[in-house]
Amino acid sequence: MRVRKTSMMAPGWHPEEDPTPTPRDVEFMAAVLEGRHGWLAADVAEFFATYHSQHGDTGRSWAWAGVAERVRQRAVQRIEQTELL
Repeated sequence: MRVRKTSMMAPGWHPEEDPTPTPRDVEFMAAVLEGRHGWLAADVAEFFATYHSQHGDTGRSWAWAGVAERVRQRAVQRIEQTELL
């Protein structure tokens, strides 16, 4: 029996890396949260923003706050589209 040897390191947090998400990342994260958490998606993103803020990670806190804002913007856009129908 042959055993596969892997030399990959486990992914982890690297504090020297810039956590700022691209607009595409924010859009994707908002869509995933909406898919998994529905109308609570903005609250979930706010939870992560608060958590990271309280633990001294302002970059990630800012990123999650941006996701929460995008989720709210998407909700307003859906409401406006429905009103036009």
